[in-house]
Amino acid sequence: MDSPDELYTLRAQFWLGHYHLCLEECKSVARRPMSPNLKSEREEFVHRSNIGLGLYDKVISETSGSDKSLSIQALNLQASYEVAAAKADTEKMDSIIVRLKSLLSSNLSEVTTSLQLTAAHIFLRHNLIREALQCIHLGVAMEHILLSLQIYIQIDRLDLAEGQLALLKQADEDAVLTQLGFVYCKIATGTSGADEALHMLSMLSEQYGPSITSLNMTAVAYLTAGNYSAAEGVLMDAKQEMASTGVNNADTWINLIVCSSQMGKDATSYLDELKKNYATHSFLSGLERVESAFERESLKYVVNA
Repeated sequence: MDSPDELYTLRAQFWLGHYHLCLEECKSVARRPMSPNLKSEREEFVHRSNIGLGLYDKVISETSGSDKSLSIQALNLQASYEVAAAKADTEKMDSIIVRLKSLLSSNLSEVTTSLQLTAAHIFLRHNLIREALQCIHLGVAMEHILLSLQIYIQIDRLDLAEGQLALLKQADEDAVLTQLGFVYCKIATGTSGADEALHMLSMLSEQYGPSITSLNMTAVAYLTAGNYSAAEGVLMDAKQEMASTGVNNADTWINLIVCSSQMGKDATSYLDELKKNYATHSFLSGLERVESAFERESLKYVVNA
């Protein structure tokens, strides 16, 4: 008989965005005997949860030092990147990417699945999609497979994303990550898959409770279905959750901008919040490109008096 998985609950809580609950579970399981590998994984989830909560300085102070494992050093870089991004310090952000690439190639025998996963997240944050995919596309860990699935959706390769979902189902059809992969793929199919995505998200919420992450996913499913009023209601819940927990979340502001625009409402306040807290976000750079293109085209149609 297999021994119980001591980290099952905290993993699920982390993946669904319940970072406070994940930290509480990390403290609880720390009192139990476990293998060195599980101890290392638990420590990584502590730092990953603190990053999720925006406690970057705490992570940086606790993960500094060349004596740390490469996986922990990568988490240090991830927290440092977020600090630099908040300050729009592009020079610092670029230098962190250089250090990350050096870390990945420094000692191939020490490159772990955790290091590859963290590196992929940092590359994605820097809009280096190819580099992110190179880190994890051959991985067999379920987090690698799910992140590959998300990247394939991002580059409009739903066929490849569905192939990754098949791998997740093959590994464990009932796992939280498999259920999340199902949601991503159904939303990506458009209105025809939105109801199935909402049903799965409702089941996850009933089991684990709502989080900022799951509320945003639910809102996106409603947006995909064209139910903008329902999406707005869910996003108001996410906004309230941000206020009560003190956790800022770029996806909430972006989804509020999109939802408000679809409903013909003023989204200026949400856009201002995004600019204030996430000045270097790819959504803003994309918006700027579109606005510049519109301005250039509109000049062609100016009527001279």
